[in-house]
Amino acid sequence: MWEPQQPSVRMVTRLLLLTSVLFSTCQVAESQALFTGVTLTLEPSNAVSQGTNVTVRCQASVSRAGFLNSKYTIYKDNTEVHTESIANAGDLIYSLRMARVANTGKYKCKANINDKELSSNSEKLTVTGLQTPVLSVNKHVFSEGEEVTVWCKAPEESGTIVFYFYKDSKELYEERVNANHVETRLRLNAGDHRLHCDYRVILLPDSVPSNASNNVVVTVKGLFITPVISVRPHGSMIIEGDNLDISCSVSGNLQNSSGLKVYLSKGSNLLSTGQSKANHSTRALAEHSGVFQCALEMGNVIKRATENVTITELFSLPVLTMYPTEVFEREKITLTCKSTNYSSDRISASDVKYSIYKDNYTLTPGSFNGIYVVPEAVRNSSGIYSCKADARMISKYSAELPVQAKVPVSKPEITAISRVIVGKPFQVSCHSDRGSLPIEYTLRKKYSKVNSTTVQQPHHQAIFPITIQHYSDTQDYKCEARNNPKIDVVVSNKLNTTVTVPLSNPGLSVVPDLLEVTEGNEMYLICAVEGSPPVTFKWYRRGNVQPLFTTTSTQSSASHQIKRVGNEHSGTYYCEAINYANTVQSQPVTVDVKMAMWKKGLIVACCLLVVAVLVLACVLRYNSKRGKRENAAELSVRSATL
Repeated sequence: MWEPQQPSVRMVTRLLLLTSVLFSTCQVAESQALFTGVTLTLEPSNAVSQGTNVTVRCQASVSRAGFLNSKYTIYKDNTEVHTESIANAGDLIYSLRMARVANTGKYKCKANINDKELSSNSEKLTVTGLQTPVLSVNKHVFSEGEEVTVWCKAPEESGTIVFYFYKDSKELYEERVNANHVETRLRLNAGDHRLHCDYRVILLPDSVPSNASNNVVVTVKGLFITPVISVRPHGSMIIEGDNLDISCSVSGNLQNSSGLKVYLSKGSNLLSTGQSKANHSTRALAEHSGVFQCALEMGNVIKRATENVTITELFSLPVLTMYPTEVFEREKITLTCKSTNYSSDRISASDVKYSIYKDNYTLTPGSFNGIYVVPEAVRNSSGIYSCKADARMISKYSAELPVQAKVPVSKPEITAISRVIVGKPFQVSCHSDRGSLPIEYTLRKKYSKVNSTTVQQPHHQAIFPITIQHYSDTQDYKCEARNNPKIDVVVSNKLNTTVTVPLSNPGLSVVPDLLEVTEGNEMYLICAVEGSPPVTFKWYRRGNVQPLFTTTSTQSSASHQIKRVGNEHSGTYYCEAINYANTVQSQPVTVDVKMAMWKKGLIVACCLLVVAVLVLACVLRYNSKRGKRENAAELSVRSATL
């Protein structure tokens, strides 16, 4: 039985090696392709007239070996308009058939070959010439109120276009579309009208205008009816209180008046309406003056007639005044309500009666001559006042008058708002617990004015800076307050506050006297200054950073005790004094501790004892030597005798 032979390992290895070599060759061939640039051209030229066929050619410069993957993209004004893949990097042809003005713009080409991308320079294409538009209407004769349908067309154009419609050479309507035609409906008034249109092609940031279209004449047949407005009484002398009658009617051929309505209005207020007539009657008031309008509406037709009506005041609006214009508590208030003008043909000044109101409540039970007196203003007198004038059943109200009975300023207080130190600036405030603003505060030193200020807002204070040179100078300052120029100022008490005097003349003394400081005794270091307590005292020994002792005293001096002084306490001492104003330091004092008396006595005794011993020794020695000499002499005598 025949069995297929299995390929040898060597044959398989050779096949794999051959495949690898072929693949590497293809890669080398591809890598040898050189992509150097992209060129865009416009044919036949960069400037053409409308209707010309334009070719946009994109060409890549490539020296190639092997297969190339090419993709081209065309841009107009940075917007992609065409993309196409082409084998082996051939030229891309993008055709603009029958080019129009909308094709005007900057064109650019981008090529991507084997994942390498290059772009061409931009080329500007300019297309000139626009088609003349054509205007048409649905009919040439129609009745007033009907709408005419109008078309404006430029079928060969493209892009974004704004169409304009004109009536008798005046622009009537415009519309922007992305099409080459537009349709609209227009309503025209009666008469013959000449219509035409034109358009503009939008080429950002500019636009290109077309020529005007043909003219089309349309005729609008008018409706032979008109609105009529009449006013009674006739003429210009209509006075308040007269009966005012206004009618709105229609004049003309009413045979075909189905759907007819009339409206009588004044401004935005509709007064009356009806099928063919509308009436409005009222008692005339000055505020009724103005333009009245009569409008008829029939289908889409609206016609209007107007009449300006002037109504003379019977009497003018009353004016409420107050005297004085600024009133304080316990002062008299006079309120006067008066109408300055009146129609002398109808009434006299005495015919006008007045009433006074406070917070909408009547203060005067009946009408009076217009003068109202509040004998003495109090806090309850404050409020909103107004008045009313009446004559011939016509009432008029004045504007509101706010009345605020001011509170007189109370006695001010003068206080220091910062620590008072002699020779250094500090601040004082002047304040009154009661009093209506504004309040003028004045600071005085004895009888001289130092400064003044006016407080306008609540919770604000009058602040004054001052400096004193002596602790008693604060008694010279007072504060004045005034908020009513008709009365005297109110004066505060004298400024009473704690004054800090800076420390001076510091001195350090030693007890006992420096010559008497001996070992074993007590020693007191006393530090004294001049100035305001409390004072903090600190004692130092030269050579030590930390103080030996610190204490605070309400007196102008303090002491530091060393109970049993010794030789180690000898040295130079000084003290430091501190209060709220400053810090001062004394002159140094040198202490030399003397030896104790008993030690001196002991030393003397020892010295005497030593002297005595020495004397005794000398005597004994002397006696010893003398004895020897006497013995020698005696022996000599004896020898001679023998």
